[in-house]
Amino acid sequence: MSKHIVVIDDCPVTLAIVSDYLAEAGFNVATAECGVYSNHLIYGSRAPDLILLDVMMPLMSGEKKAMLIKRREKSSRIPLLLMSSKEEDELKSIAARSGADGYLTKPFSAGKLVHAIETFLAA
Repeated sequence: MSKHIVVIDDCPVTLAIVSDYLAEAGFNVATAECGVYSNHLIYGSRAPDLILLDVMMPLMSGEKKAMLIKRREKSSRIPLLLMSSKEEDELKSIAARSGADGYLTKPFSAGKLVHAIETFLAA
């Protein structure tokens, strides 16, 4: 069974690109445009093997959503990567504060995205 990745980003273009990259690499992908309305993907019948979460979103920031995910017993061990176009040092700090397992700076290539996800899934 292919690995299940949940991608949460408020930009439909980013969601489409990331979904295409991951599907082409053989992953099963589910997407949401908002952290507030993504719980059904995280806590539904099939828990994700990894969550890819944008930092800057309306209603709830990715940092806040990451903290909530990592606090819950049911989701605390799911690898979570933040993604953002923020400077790498700032993104690294946000990832550490939020409990995220890692981060990716935007823009990224298909190869860099897939490699990062495979690395975290293998850990």
